[in-house]
Order: sequence, then structure tokens, then C-alpha cells
Amino acid sequence: QVQLVESGGGLVQAGGSLRLSCAASGRTFSSYTAGWFRQAPGKEREFVATISRSGGNTFHANSVKGRFTISRDNAKNTVYLQMNSLKPEDTAVYYCGASSSLSTRWYDYNYWGQGTQVTVSS
Repeated sequence: QVQLVESGGGLVQAGGSLRLSCAASGRTFSSYTAGWFRQAPGKEREFVATISRSGGNTFHANSVKGRFTISRDNAKNTVYLQMNSLKPEDTAVYYCGASSSLSTRWYDYNYWGQGTQVTVSS
């Protein structure tokens, strides 16, 4: 069992930056790949980024590539999402997930946090 808690969301102007954190507890977090997804009102949950167990492999959605960066610190059991050059269309609830495989599909993730709201004003 893994418990995930996201933090770091908030209100920011377009062009600004935020760093999301996902703190894990329970089973060894380094045993899992991790991912960030987001969901805007009325839309399906959308893949944002994923990272391998060691952190050596990452993959970002085209919509955020070059602006967002996923990373992890296994010593702190934490995954991060650095978000730069934010746009109003990035507004959503951001969720952290843990999976046994490196995947862009939300249904491959076994554990989820409660989400953190990110709002980007124009």
C-alpha cells in the first residue's frame, strides 16, 4: 500500500511557475514508477509526465514538453513536477500516481493522491 499526498498548487499568472510535490508513505516508493496527470472540469484525466523507478527515464506529454519537468528524490520519497511558462489551459486538478509500469495511461496506476488545484490566470 502506498499513500500519496500532493502539494504546491495555487493561483499563478500566465507565464509564471509552480512546483508540485507528491510525498509518498507506506511501501518503498522507489519500487514504483510515478506519474502526474491532470483533470480540468468536464474533461477526462490527462497524462502529463511519468518517471521511472530510478528517475533515469522520463516522458512528458507534448502539451507540456519543454515547460514541465518531472523528477524524483527517492531518499525523500517525493516526486516533483516543475511547471514553467504556465498557460491558462494548464488550469486543472493535478494528481500524482504510482504504478508498477512506466505508463501514460491513468488506469495503469494503482495508487493516487487527492489532487492539488492549479489555476493559471490570463
